[in-house]
Amino acid sequence: MPVEGGSGSGSASAARHPKQKRKAHSLSIRRTNSTEERPPGVQRGDMLEGQDSKLPLSLRNNLLDLFGQIEREFENLYIENLELRREIDSLNERLTGDGQTIEGGDPTKGALKTKASHSTSQLSQKLKTTYKASTSKIVSSFKATTGSRALCQLLKEYVGHRDGIWDLSVTRTQPVVLGTASADHSALLWSIETGKCLLRYAGHAGSVNSIKFHPTEQMALTASGDQTAHIWRYMVQLPAPQPPPDVSAPCDDDQDSSDREEGEVDGEGPCEVPTVRVATATLKSHQGVVIAADWLVGGRQVVTASWDRAANLYEVETSELVHTLTGHDQELTHCCTHPTQRLVVTSSRDTTFRLWDFRDPSIHSVNVFQGHTDTVTSAVFTVGDNVVSGSDDRTVKVWDLKNMRSPIATIRTDSAVNRISVSANQRIIALPHDNRQVRLFDMSGVRLARLPRSNRMGHRRMVCCTAWNEENQSCNLFTCGFDRQAIGWNINIPALLQEK
Repeated sequence: MPVEGGSGSGSASAARHPKQKRKAHSLSIRRTNSTEERPPGVQRGDMLEGQDSKLPLSLRNNLLDLFGQIEREFENLYIENLELRREIDSLNERLTGDGQTIEGGDPTKGALKTKASHSTSQLSQKLKTTYKASTSKIVSSFKATTGSRALCQLLKEYVGHRDGIWDLSVTRTQPVVLGTASADHSALLWSIETGKCLLRYAGHAGSVNSIKFHPTEQMALTASGDQTAHIWRYMVQLPAPQPPPDVSAPCDDDQDSSDREEGEVDGEGPCEVPTVRVATATLKSHQGVVIAADWLVGGRQVVTASWDRAANLYEVETSELVHTLTGHDQELTHCCTHPTQRLVVTSSRDTTFRLWDFRDPSIHSVNVFQGHTDTVTSAVFTVGDNVVSGSDDRTVKVWDLKNMRSPIATIRTDSAVNRISVSANQRIIALPHDNRQVRLFDMSGVRLARLPRSNRMGHRRMVCCTAWNEENQSCNLFTCGFDRQAIGWNINIPALLQEK
């Protein structure tokens, strides 16, 4: 149904001018009240008979009644919010008055003055916290923003891919760079501090589905839709660092983003950069899309996961196939290796993930885990003895390697979970969702924060993957999505744990 231009311009004007928004809302309330004063026996549809509409009268009446109920509910929320604001203003005035009286007293009573000021500050902070909790269900446009410390600060946006980014990873050797794998058939290496693209790998003939870096050498491992995995060497030089942007927001930001057209990204792509087109080694034994790959501890072997329902183990030096890991009933979605032991975990669309043990060279054992009801999108090891699995069934489960009969914690969310990651030092789980959110949890399943997402920052499409970097006394989280960009965040871990 066509929409009149006046309505759209009115909405945009209200968004630009908060006073006009409040005025429009008060008019809306009066309009609701006026409908209650119409003459008895006169239906809503009868009052609008003069208006041109092709809808049946009964349907129009039902729609009007429903809209009226919605409007009355918003009116009740608005009135409740106004009352809370008045109460907070009154209490703040009283606290301010008390503080002025104490400060104006005897200057010799310094201890009393300091104690009173500290008490006033604590009460004020408590009131702000209480007010924020009381209004958590009110529309975000009415909600007050509080908090003096930013838990999550936007570090940099990495823009340059021509299609969605499936995976990203951070190097484990110097220089520390960010790698991204994209459906545009390329992998890019980025300067974390400046956001500048340093190198492009263009050796694949299909979508690049994952990227992982060698633990000690400047080599990368990429998996692709062309049914191969490539090992390639890189050499980059970091540019001079730039001052960080002054953009920060609380992690639990409820602002929603205004949707933009897919592919509309702020900034420009990278200029001409060095390009690597030939792989050092090509691993070709799969009969389907290679969806993920990872290095085993030590970097002498790699494992690949494919849509042909198998995972393969290769020798890096010779590219020789060592083992084919079969048993999954449907396509594999991810694979991950343990950071210190010869263990591999593979996940699949068959709702299971499997743990493969290669610690004994002569034999390898496998354990099957059936804790999910839909596709297991990823399962990853932690530095300790845990595995964390995420699924399209909207849950994340934490497992103990010593007793994996049942999960030790279950996280329930409102959207499918994609490729998760766990920070090595603080063991914080980062969950990327189909609904564009990124949430942080601890290993016991307690929610810590949600990354900001507004019209100024955050992803505008599905978030595909997360990766941590805890080098140089800082903690950075990187996210990528199908909006063709990767984003770096600085996470204030001490403040995050204190909020917990």
